[in-house]
Amino acid sequence: MPTINWGIIGCGDVTEIKSGPAFNKVPDSKLVAVMRRDAAKAANYAQRHKVPKWYSDADLLINDPEVNAIYIATPPDSHEAYALAAINAGKPVYVEKPMALKATAAKNMAAAATGKNIKLAVAHYRREQPIFKKIKQLINEEVIGDVHLARIELYKPPLSQQELDTTHHSWRVNPAIAGGGLFHDLAPHQLDLMYYFFGPAEKVTGIATNQAGNYAADDVVAGNILFKNGVAFSGTWCFNAAATTDNCEIIGSSGSIYFSVFGGNTITVIAKGIRQIFSFDTLEHVQQPMIEKVVQYFLGAVPNPCRGEEGAEVMRMMEGFVAR
Repeated sequence: MPTINWGIIGCGDVTEIKSGPAFNKVPDSKLVAVMRRDAAKAANYAQRHKVPKWYSDADLLINDPEVNAIYIATPPDSHEAYALAAINAGKPVYVEKPMALKATAAKNMAAAATGKNIKLAVAHYRREQPIFKKIKQLINEEVIGDVHLARIELYKPPLSQQELDTTHHSWRVNPAIAGGGLFHDLAPHQLDLMYYFFGPAEKVTGIATNQAGNYAADDVVAGNILFKNGVAFSGTWCFNAAATTDNCEIIGSSGSIYFSVFGGNTITVIAKGIRQIFSFDTLEHVQQPMIEKVVQYFLGAVPNPCRGEEGAEVMRMMEGFVAR
């Protein structure tokens, strides 16, 4: 069986533990090259992770004949350009979330891949984690009856000035680089799960504002979605709260499912007067289940675990929430 030989564009923080090591741990997959514009950091990453090649020029990595798949892990402002370059080079792409700066750019990426018959998958990796697959199973099996409502609350304390002074945090609250603020960084995971559970949205509305003025991006967002299957969703995000809250509740005709997206390994189900708790192990590399599925998809063994069109739909939901 052929091997997917990966090249990473943007070997930054997300690739250190969440994704990078997993490319060498799943079957039929190997990480052979990495790229970062800072040559010293690219070389250091390659040395620490035992990657054979490193580059400071993305075009050289994309056109390396040994590399036959590209993982784009840069900030969102460069996702579209790198994805189109890889697609034009005939190489399948796995791109980080949010898929792009704007929904139009995400749609352009998906259309380019379709037009050239090149595979494109989006790193909405929670879809493949056991805890969220179990939630989808509970919904599909109607354990809580017909689903009527879903609700998310995500509140976090404000970033400190010290955090804002570091590159790790500063680009995430720069709309020109990230598309927005921490909402754009974190909400794609949550909204993609809602899409994964309930399907396409029929109507999206929302409000967004910058209350604290600590940076240029919005720090409070609230929105509603009516899904085409009739499920109504509401979400609130505040990044100036006194403490962290990470709650999701799915409410059905005969019970509810409770879980957190970022901070927990349990699902609580209360249905027909019975309380059940499902527990899951912590994953060493949170993207590994999705990377394994993407490798299988690139090899033609399974369907696409997250299509470009789905990533664009999540971008459309986000834009509906923050639209002025």
